[in-house]
Amino acid sequence: MVITYHGNQFFKVAFGDTVIAFNPISKTAKAATTKFGADIAFVSLNHPDFNGVDQVNHGAKEPFVVAGPGEYEFGNVTARGYGVKTIYADKDKFNTIYQVRLEDINMIFLGALGTPEIDPKILGEFGEVDILFVPIGGGDMLDVPAASKLAVKLEAKLILPMHYDDNALKAFLKEIGVEGIKPVEKLTFKKKEILEMEGEVRVLSF
Repeated sequence: MVITYHGNQFFKVAFGDTVIAFNPISKTAKAATTKFGADIAFVSLNHPDFNGVDQVNHGAKEPFVVAGPGEYEFGNVTARGYGVKTIYADKDKFNTIYQVRLEDINMIFLGALGTPEIDPKILGEFGEVDILFVPIGGGDMLDVPAASKLAVKLEAKLILPMHYDDNALKAFLKEIGVEGIKPVEKLTFKKKEILEMEGEVRVLSF
């Protein structure tokens, strides 16, 4: 599995021939974006910061788009989306938390989550979390204390912070007790390596 980060909440996850995009940044967003081909695109919230599906339609790959609650299956990927109310850019919105399983790796992508208070019924569906994508930047997103508390509560094997600036990242790493972690351009893991982790944090540069 290879994971790269393209800012905001835009991730590329590749496993073999399967490429997943999470919350691709639109060309009309203020943040810089990038382009690559994906098999599946997950969109947590309908806003240019997260819904740039065109950016992951490239070459021979035209993504299967998942943009809301429900159960989904595509090739060797199964997913479930859970809708939660949030506020983004001063507007009431619905954010979708995604649980994505790929080759028995259980990924939880929290998306544009603004509160750590998630319905216990949803938490109960997550099971054992292998990879957690968690926003930490505050504002409309979880702030550092809430994000770190939720990350610990979910007992994820691997925690990947997203949607942050330098100050928020420093504060998060300090809060969770892993100061000094250096960002890397990409993460490459074998499935066995992820399953053997216990609450590890990695930071990807963008």
